[in-house]
Amino acid sequence: MNPQVKSSSEKSRAIRFSKRSHPSTAVVPPAAQDIFPIVGLGASAGGLEALEQFLAHVPPASGLAFVIVQHLDPTHECIMAELLQRITPMKVIEVQEHTRIQPDCVYVIPPNRDLSVLRGVLHLLEPAAPRGLRLPVDFFFQSLAADLKERAVGVILSGMGTDGSYGLRAIKEQAGLVLVQDPASAKFDGMPRSAIDSGLVDIVAPATELAARILKYLTHAPLFAPVSVLAEPGAETQLEKVIILLRGHTGHDFSLYKRSTIYRRVERRMGLHQLAKLGQYVHYLRDNLPELELLFKELLIGVTNFFREPAAWEQLRDEVLPQLLADRSARPALRAWVAGCSTGEEAYTLAMIFKEALDQLKPKRNYTLQIFASDIDLDAVNKARQGSFPAAMATSVSPERLDRFFIKEGRGYRVCKEIREMIIFAPQNLIMDPPFTKLDFLSCRNLLIYFAPELQKQLFPLFHYSLNPGGVLLLGSAETIGGFTSLFAPLAGKTRLFRRLDSSVQMERVLFPVTRKSALAPAAPAAAAVLTPDRVQPLAEQWLLQHRTPAAALVNEQGDILFTSGRTGLYLEPAAGKANWNLFAMAPEAWCHALNGAFKKVHREAGTPEKLLLRRPVDSSALAAVEITVQFLTEPPALRGLVMVVFQPVVLPEPAGSKPAAKTARPGKREGDLRLAVQRAREEMQFAREEFQSTQEELKSTNEELQSTNEELQSTNEELTTSKEEMQSINEELQTVNAELQFKVDELNAASNDMKNLLNSTEIATVFLDNQLRVRRFTERANKLFNFIPGDVGRPVTDLSSDLLYTTLMADCREVLEKLVTMEKPVCTSGGIWFSMRIIPYRTMDDRINGVVLTFMDMNTVCKYWKPDCVPANLKCGVNEPPTAQPAALPAQQKGAA
Repeated sequence: MNPQVKSSSEKSRAIRFSKRSHPSTAVVPPAAQDIFPIVGLGASAGGLEALEQFLAHVPPASGLAFVIVQHLDPTHECIMAELLQRITPMKVIEVQEHTRIQPDCVYVIPPNRDLSVLRGVLHLLEPAAPRGLRLPVDFFFQSLAADLKERAVGVILSGMGTDGSYGLRAIKEQAGLVLVQDPASAKFDGMPRSAIDSGLVDIVAPATELAARILKYLTHAPLFAPVSVLAEPGAETQLEKVIILLRGHTGHDFSLYKRSTIYRRVERRMGLHQLAKLGQYVHYLRDNLPELELLFKELLIGVTNFFREPAAWEQLRDEVLPQLLADRSARPALRAWVAGCSTGEEAYTLAMIFKEALDQLKPKRNYTLQIFASDIDLDAVNKARQGSFPAAMATSVSPERLDRFFIKEGRGYRVCKEIREMIIFAPQNLIMDPPFTKLDFLSCRNLLIYFAPELQKQLFPLFHYSLNPGGVLLLGSAETIGGFTSLFAPLAGKTRLFRRLDSSVQMERVLFPVTRKSALAPAAPAAAAVLTPDRVQPLAEQWLLQHRTPAAALVNEQGDILFTSGRTGLYLEPAAGKANWNLFAMAPEAWCHALNGAFKKVHREAGTPEKLLLRRPVDSSALAAVEITVQFLTEPPALRGLVMVVFQPVVLPEPAGSKPAAKTARPGKREGDLRLAVQRAREEMQFAREEFQSTQEELKSTNEELQSTNEELQSTNEELTTSKEEMQSINEELQTVNAELQFKVDELNAASNDMKNLLNSTEIATVFLDNQLRVRRFTERANKLFNFIPGDVGRPVTDLSSDLLYTTLMADCREVLEKLVTMEKPVCTSGGIWFSMRIIPYRTMDDRINGVVLTFMDMNTVCKYWKPDCVPANLKCGVNEPPTAQPAALPAQQKGAA
């Protein structure tokens, strides 16, 4: 369909969008204006060509406003508005401060400025740095999403780098539309590919098709009219069918999500496919399984950022974490859970805040934080595990944190190993999978807002159960604990931080999710946790009868004794103080190291027993020992994961030849040999010690040199990275300037060709001379008078032969240059052809004299248009010819000239 032709549906949509007020009309308050979408266009290198292709296919009365943000040279005057105005009939305006956006207009960012929008008004800001890492597209897209919500449309066109990817996240979070130019059709595919890799793009198409796709989507999308799929008969039933199809395809149940959230996402997908009825979309889902996956991703849009809502993180660092560390002084390891972590920014932020809190406190003990981060989206979890983020994230992280917690990699950053090792990422469904427990901190931000109230009522008791006494819960700015004030108490301040209460009031029953076993939840503790003392004894006795009946103890993975058999008192003894039924606390101190090693080994190699032969410190006999067998139980299933420790007394045999001899031969010589051996051993040991010390000093010196070299290389790498970013920025700007200049050169060539054809078509001989009366340019007609060749350009006109019987040419030209007046007179050729010659000054655009222009008009050709009195009496054609002319030859020459 021709994009210039508006269909009836487009006309109705256009009337609905705006009143078609011209930009020059008086500005009315925002409340009085009709609502219309704003399309943000982000481009970089090669963007001019893509913008021309896009705007050339936009109808002149689309009802949309377009704002172009491009990487421009801050020192070069931009002519983008002038170039684009020749492509589109819409008015193209370079943005000035406080420019109000009007429909059917195109707005272009000026050089060396960042652009934002507030209530339909564009504002200009000075960039933080004129060169280097600048992200004007991200900056404007985030502002556009915050101001227009679902009416925002973001388009990424040709360009290098990753600018725009983070801005698209903000637009997607507000249910706006995201489009990207097909990388195959882009001159530079860096920005389009980065946007596509984010997984947030709705439409990928060539630049020539994007405008039509936007108009089609806005025609069907219920962005401005109150009409919704809810108004359809049987809409609730059709929506339940959508939920059933999603559950069958993905295994996740969305029936307890807010209906408004599901409706909004479904409406977006229907708008993209131009489907008017929800029933039609159900049929489309059944016939197109990939659409189910896309709808699933649409429902799981996890838009997050580093250090979002900074006040909450500052309070967590300065108040909450120090208090948690003080309360957990006996247990230096803290546990935290970030539910709905998306791509990991929230979890990494928590880890960085914990490190900063430790730097402030400087505790004597080595405190650690174990963070469990989970999300339902497996792709997001895999991306979070990588810890790699685009350069745009630097806008939300301070330079100090970038230097400390991130490593520069190419066009992005990677979280350092110290932070990544604090976090375990895992896919988990908060509704269906078991929760993490024994937590000191739990973060669930901007997730509950998508859940129905009945599901929220189930989750808060579950959060209370998962947290330790005094634990802290962090919610999003739009979330509250509702009626669960007996479970959580808000902390001071306006942040959504709540402390767990040990309420004596009977709380609601905790509903644990019933689902398949979690990949991270170990099976052994779960099996041991459900065992009762009545079940343990018969099962353990049955195992002992089948295998052996010595003294034994059944313990769990922490070493806590669950059951004993036989005389274990010979080997285990209760420790002084508070009763502690732990194997390692009751065993002799000399055994603890060996027992601990065997205990860990059997857990690693489940099923393979480990045997130890240790002396009995409680026995007076030097030859008494005990054989300890540590075995990991796999059968029966109820005891799987537990460990059986069996004690078996052993009497060591006397070593051969231990009886004293009657006499020892030559005791003095043997004693001397032993002393020599000891002396030799001491000397060798001393030599080895000195050698080792010397080697250690050399290694230490080498290590210091390597550290110094490494610091120098890191410094050099940072400088090179900065230089690379600046060169990349300059390259993108030069690409834009080059495109503008190339366009200007093409225009000048076209104008030159037009001028050449114009001069030749008049058949007027024209010669351009400079101030020194040298030839600058001439027309083809002038060749017959001066016999010009291309090499004559730049030569004085007096050096060239001429057919004119005109000896005062140079003097007349100099007179015109001096007096700046036009001179006109008739001149004749040696062949008797008369010309009306005119000499005029050559004026430049800035009103400077830069030579003269000679024109020669053939009077014989134009004589029929003149009145008789226009020519002097002695020069009329065919009458009173000059003495030097040949009357007989004149008619033939005139005929040939004609």
